[in-house]
Order: sequence, then structure tokens, then C-alpha cells
Amino acid sequence: MTAVSVSGVTQVFNRGRPDEVTALSDVDLTVAAGEFVSLIGPSGCGKSTLLRLIADLLAPTTGTVEVSGKPARQARLEQAYGIAFQQAGLFEWRTVQRNVELPLELRGQSKAERRERAAEMLELVGLADFAGHYPAQLSGGMQQRVAIARALAVHPPLLLMDEPFGALDEMTRERLQTELLAICAQTGTSTVFVTHSIPEAVFLSDRVVVMSPRPGRITGTVGIDLPARDEAVRQSPDFFSHVTLVRKTLRGTP
Repeated sequence: MTAVSVSGVTQVFNRGRPDEVTALSDVDLTVAAGEFVSLIGPSGCGKSTLLRLIADLLAPTTGTVEVSGKPARQARLEQAYGIAFQQAGLFEWRTVQRNVELPLELRGQSKAERRERAAEMLELVGLADFAGHYPAQLSGGMQQRVAIARALAVHPPLLLMDEPFGALDEMTRERLQTELLAICAQTGTSTVFVTHSIPEAVFLSDRVVVMSPRPGRITGTVGIDLPARDEAVRQSPDFFSHVTLVRKTLRGTP
């Protein structure tokens, strides 16, 4: 089954005006069920725009976007994906548990169902002991884990992530990368992940999709074949070989 299908998508902002900008041009992308795909490219190449098109936060100028075989709009209305951004975006006046419960509340689920599912998600991200805390009482890394728990609360088949670890220190970032992979493996969730970091993309992904400077096009795809996703692999020749290949693909060099 296909988790995401983007076909012939072009995105033009301010169309017909002097400040018209073509952000994406004729983009095709397919993400298989259970696949982890990272989007990487120079700043302003349209990575985040593409993610927002998949999430139906924008409508494409031309082309089509489908999520799990449905139009992106229908998928959004059915909450067929979870989404997490660079900033955790938690509501400061709601406890950790009630932040995680929010998408379930919007679905009209009962208080008991919401409580049970939130507890399950917080256990999954290692924050069960912080359910009654408020976001201001948590570290940045812990807040991001709450955001991931919230994004996964409705059992979405797809997770969309826009540089969710970009503002974190390197050690926290690497720890959350490992935790994210474990969560995706446990839930079978497909993931589209935007990042500027080549090592992050290589460590996380089944495939790294490389985009050109604006107008963004997909210029290459690098399949990642690593024996494991652990701390040891970050220091392995295989890992550095993949990093080099992605870097060359970004530069357009053989």
C-alpha cells in the first residue's frame, strides 16, 4: 500500500503578481507503507512546502496529492496523519497528558478512552511519570517527545515531521532520533521527515530524497542500507559512505 503519492505537483505563491515565486516544480514522490523517507536540500528549496502539501495545509497549484489512497484534504479531515514541527507547539495551560489527549478530544472520544490512549503514548515515549506536568516544566527534548506522542495518539498511518529536532542540542537530538525509529518500528508508521542534516537523514531513513534549489525539484534519491540503527553504526564506514553519497547527490557531483 502507498502511504503518500505526489504526482506532477507545482506550487506557485502570489501567482500573477510581481512577487510571484515558484516554490516547487513538477514534483513526483511516492512513499510506501512503513517507509521512512527524509527530504533534504538547500534552504528555500521547498521541503517544508512539500510537507505542507501532503498535510493539506496548502493546496497545490497543479498536480495531485494523495495520502493512503485518499485526496490529501480527505486524509486531513479524517486525521489520517500526525504532524510535528520544529517547535513542539504544546499548549502551556494544558498538562502533558491533556496535550496528548487533544486530537482524541477533537475526535469526540470519551474521557476514559482519551486517558487510556494518552497514557499508552506517554509510556511509549518514556514520559509516563510526567503526565501531570506542564510544558514549561519540561526540557526541550521532553517537549518534543510529547509532541510526537500527540502526533501518534490517533494511530495515524503516516507521520509528517518538519525538522522536529532542529533546535535541540546534538546529544538530545541523537537520542530522540533513536527513540523515533523505535516508535516507528513498533507502530508501523510511515514517515516523511524534513531535515537540513545529512547525518540525521542517513541515520533515520530508508530513502533520502534530494531536492534542488528553488524551484524545488527532486534531483536524486539515495537508498540507505545500514546493518543496524544504533550508536555504533554512526561511526561505521557504511554510515560515512552513505553520508558522502547524499552529499555528492546534493552537489550534483558523481
